[in-house]
Amino acid sequence: MTTLKIAVQKSGRLKEDSLKLLKDIGISIDNGKEQLRARSTNFPIEVFYLRNGDIPQYLKDGVVDAAIIGGNILVEKGDGIASELDLGFSRCRVALAVPKSMVYKNINDLNGLKIATSYPNTVNAYLNNKGIKADLHIINGSVEIAPNIGLADAIVDIVSTGGTLFKNNLVEKEVLLTSEAVLAVSPTINPHERVLLEKIKFRMQSVLKGRSSKYVLLNAPNERLESIISILPGMKSPTVLPLAKSGWSSVHSVIDQHQFWDIIDDLKSNGAEGILICPIEKMVL
Repeated sequence: MTTLKIAVQKSGRLKEDSLKLLKDIGISIDNGKEQLRARSTNFPIEVFYLRNGDIPQYLKDGVVDAAIIGGNILVEKGDGIASELDLGFSRCRVALAVPKSMVYKNINDLNGLKIATSYPNTVNAYLNNKGIKADLHIINGSVEIAPNIGLADAIVDIVSTGGTLFKNNLVEKEVLLTSEAVLAVSPTINPHERVLLEKIKFRMQSVLKGRSSKYVLLNAPNERLESIISILPGMKSPTVLPLAKSGWSSVHSVIDQHQFWDIIDDLKSNGAEGILICPIEKMVL
């Protein structure tokens, strides 16, 4: 029987969010003993728990067919590996930071300086594009401490909230790239495993669409119905049902959560009442 082999990070926030996504798409994983690989009980899939930085090589070698991995790692180590779906979690950025005491005007100030980083390929590509010559000091670990101990003049590392930079008296100056978790695929995946992967992708897309949308129900006066409907984007068109109260209709639709408050304000100003907002678990298109 064909089994899809998928890798996730063995620890940390990315692991938690990855396993939640697998659970939300109906994949049951029994990993009670914290083993490094576990099979699903209800889908032909096997999960490998690996170090995030090692996953690209496993994909290249065909040891795993797919992976949920940080996009920043794929850029750094995943040459030749395709990213097929953005997953919307574990967002961060790869950024350049310098000591607060440093006078930094622009990227040209880095010429001739030492930069500590765990992302040499990403940094080299960025500096070459900008025509900057700098010395890289490759560190696997606490990059932020490098300027404080005289090891480097600046750093490039992943940044989420900026709290770690603040604690080490560093200030962010340049963003090299933005990143989030992605579904990456091995270049050696065979047609049988590809069929299983497409099923997984379809389920993931349905869950992600549901997460980013809200179901809205409202009461609308019939004389304002046309203007209210024009405000609602919907999937195709809103559902409109007559209410028992004469002159009123119930309108049902789906809105993007990022446009949520602007749309609600417009609906209210156009006479909508009794607006009810519901979460959507999954949206199958």
